[in-house]
Amino acid sequence: MTIAVLDMEAEYNNRARVANSAEIIERWTKAAALARRELPGERDVAYGSKPRQVYDFYPASGGSALVVYIHGGYWQRGHGHDYAFVARELLERGVSVAIPSYTLCPEAGIASITDEISVFLAGLWARSKVRPVLVGHSAGGHLAATLMSRGGIEGAPRDLIIAAYGISGVYDLRPLVGTSLNEALRLDTAAAMAVSPMFDPVPSGGKFVAAAGGDESSEFVRQAHEFAAAWSKGDAAATSTIVPGANHFTIVDELTKPNSAMLNKIVAMAEHVAS
Repeated sequence: MTIAVLDMEAEYNNRARVANSAEIIERWTKAAALARRELPGERDVAYGSKPRQVYDFYPASGGSALVVYIHGGYWQRGHGHDYAFVARELLERGVSVAIPSYTLCPEAGIASITDEISVFLAGLWARSKVRPVLVGHSAGGHLAATLMSRGGIEGAPRDLIIAAYGISGVYDLRPLVGTSLNEALRLDTAAAMAVSPMFDPVPSGGKFVAAAGGDESSEFVRQAHEFAAAWSKGDAAATSTIVPGANHFTIVDELTKPNSAMLNKIVAMAEHVAS
């Protein structure tokens, strides 16, 4: 029997894989710039002293639920400003939204980025006293899972993060080691395993949803299913879900659709943890 060997560069390099990825990202950038101009809220609130240690906060009227959206870009691209558009429908549903930025690789390592988001979450808790649901795309999904698995953030309750939704997350970073994506990450196999939430202790209780698009590579679908299965073996309610017809980029558009299954699930999770 012949066993196919996957091309990890093709499996994980989504900008190369999705032919119109540049157009999608440009559309997001324009929608985000419009949202930052139109939506009420605070811009570039500092949570640290470095230039990228800032977040935007969009408060909803009439609700206490809170979502933190952590952007992707393989820990080496993007800015929170570029994703303000994801706040619109959540605000319509009475859910406040905070979108942090963070120092990118190679200036920072992945573990340091996780520490930065921890500091941000402690500061957000200090101002809101609301437990957020973490929603992260791609690298943001990894960060959401890692922060949930930690089980404690200095300056906040130990059970601050009890629910998260990973969108096309990378939970085992070892396949990235031999790809061009690793030029900025600078991981070897041992370091990749050390920062992979797939191998972290399963958090006690809580809920995690790992989503992937039906048109994504087999590796992203595998990671979603295997991560949910791994955490389900412990004391966590972890599930995986596939969004039909969505690729690594268009899956984020589910957050802009008023009645998408993804949006409905995230709103329900946020309302539950905030109650």
